[in-house]
Amino acid sequence: MEGNAADGTGPMYVPFGHIVANEKWRGSHLAQEMQGKIKLVFEDGLAPVDFYLSSRSCILYVTEADLVAGNGYRKRLVRVRNSGKLQGIVVVEKTQMSEQYFPAMQKFTVLDLGMVLLPVASQMEASCLLIQLVQEQAKEPSKNPLLRKKRALISEPALLRTVQQIPGVGKVKAPLLLQRFPSLQQLSNASIQELEPVVGQAVAQHIHAFFTQSR
Repeated sequence: MEGNAADGTGPMYVPFGHIVANEKWRGSHLAQEMQGKIKLVFEDGLAPVDFYLSSRSCILYVTEADLVAGNGYRKRLVRVRNSGKLQGIVVVEKTQMSEQYFPAMQKFTVLDLGMVLLPVASQMEASCLLIQLVQEQAKEPSKNPLLRKKRALISEPALLRTVQQIPGVGKVKAPLLLQRFPSLQQLSNASIQELEPVVGQAVAQHIHAFFTQSR
């Protein structure tokens, strides 16, 4: 297995159909769920990366404990985002315990850094997601929206899930909002008056407050 850059943010050689995992995940529930379903290789010295899906695509995993502990996870995200060498996808455990901390992380990751954020309820769900992402590697990059290298471009499913997390939006209103405001940038810049015809006055105020508080 070829090594990556000294700071842990460079390309890593990943055989097709494999996941290269940070040694710290050995023996974890997440790793156990993936073993047998996909080829998992453990490597030392991958920090700040948790998993490599391909040579330039990686997963930064934020556990429930990381989220509850404060903003320490942010340094890892910034290192990968600023390296310019990797396409980082952030997976976060959004549980009953960590839910109150999720909006701040969502704003930082998606709005400030322009990174893909995928919430999961458990490591079992995360294992299914990682396997699915590796299978997506078989597609051409241009056809795989998660791996396009445009800043703040999020795949449609991930964008939909992100918008659904905004207070008052949910699964019904999120698609309506994305029809009118197809990107997070457009949605975050929308006025209450522009939002009202789509979701009504009360939810429009929720959305506007959600984005203005993050600035």
